[in-house]
Amino acid sequence: MATVDAAGLTTRELNARLKELAGRSGEEEITILNPQARHNIAVGIFDRCKIKINGSVGYFAASLLDGPDVAIDGNAGWALGDNMMSGKISLTKDAGASVASTMRGGELFVGGNAGARAGISMKGGTLIVGGNSGFLTGFMMQKGRIIVCGDVGEAVGDSMYEGTIYVGGEIASLGSDAKTEEISEDEVIDILAALENHGITKRYTFTKVVSAKRLYNYDSLERLEKAII
Repeated sequence: MATVDAAGLTTRELNARLKELAGRSGEEEITILNPQARHNIAVGIFDRCKIKINGSVGYFAASLLDGPDVAIDGNAGWALGDNMMSGKISLTKDAGASVASTMRGGELFVGGNAGARAGISMKGGTLIVGGNSGFLTGFMMQKGRIIVCGDVGEAVGDSMYEGTIYVGGEIASLGSDAKTEEISEDEVIDILAALENHGITKRYTFTKVVSAKRLYNYDSLERLEKAII
């Protein structure tokens, strides 16, 4: 187990140190002290390890991850977990706008509320929000799953292509080309299991939001193209 005090390091130095510890040194657990809400912390880590950040982080924290398990005790700025490929991110408090933007795989958990455009352009993976989420949740979503336990703002699922959004609270409005459909019992079981992994045992009644597939010209696609989608 290694501990890194970020107070005396530049962001570049801090990230280089993390990569060295997770890579060549093979450290399995790394704790970061005094993150001071700075931007771009723990970016581009490709080794399997556990990183604990004791404090809030700024923009684009834990982005471009492929493997690590990152636990943040605090708040996060814009675009937490941007372009995450695999691994896990857990945040104890609130996340700013565009959390899990362009996420490709793995799981990202927000213990508090998420700002606008949560899950924008997601291409895979699971985003879980324990509280509420802002407007344009799931905007231009392509694949993956978003679970919001609380309420969501206006234009949920606007211009979404594929993927699924589950909302446990109120939906202010659906976005362009989004619709609700019946949720299956198997889906409910999967959602509850995912929430229980993060200590959420309350039984929510979820609404399922998907693409209506009217915005894109699906009917003109060749049979092979439809099979790929």
